[in-house]
Amino acid sequence: MHDEPEVAVLRLGHRPGRDERMTTHVGLTARALGADRVTFPDNAGQSRETVEDITERFGGPFEVSLTDSPKAIVRDWEGRVVHLTMYGERIQDVEADVREAHQSGAPLLLVVGSEKVTFDVYEAADWNVGVTNQPHSEVAGLAVFLDRLFEGRELEREWEDADRRVVPMETGKRVVPTDDG
Repeated sequence: MHDEPEVAVLRLGHRPGRDERMTTHVGLTARALGADRVTFPDNAGQSRETVEDITERFGGPFEVSLTDSPKAIVRDWEGRVVHLTMYGERIQDVEADVREAHQSGAPLLLVVGSEKVTFDVYEAADWNVGVTNQPHSEVAGLAVFLDRLFEGRELEREWEDADRRVVPMETGKRVVPTDDG
C-alpha cells in the first residue's frame, strides 16, 4: 500500500495451457489485496495482459512484469522473502514477525509456486509460511497472507485512475463509470 514498504509477488513457474487462470488469479489477487506489483515467468504473457487490462479499467497503481530468471529475483531481492507453501511454519506463528519486519521498512517479496518448488527457494526465504498445512491453491494462500499482513487495511484502499468501479449490492451486479476515469 502506498505509504508502506513495497510488497511484490513473484509467481514461480507457469505451465502454458494448464496454469493460465491460476497465474492470472495470482496477479489479480495480489493487486486487489494490497501488493504493489507482480512478476510472472516470461511465458505468462497472456496473464500479464489480463492483469494490466484490469488495472487500466479498475485502477491502480499496480505493476506487472515478466522475467526469464525468477530465481535471480529471489537471490537479488533487497528486503525479506516470504515463500508461501503448505509445508511452512503456521501463519499464525510468524505473521507478527513478518508484519514487524515490513513495518520497520523491509520490502517483502512473496513467492508463490506453481509446479514443484525446488529446495533452494525454501533456503533463500526468510520465512516459509503455510496458510494451512492442507492442500490448497496458491491464490488462497496469497489472499489470506496479504489480509493478515495488512490487517484488513487493504479492503479500504482507494484506487487511482479507474474508469469504472463496482457498486457493492446485496444482490445483482453493478459496474459504473467513475467521475475521475
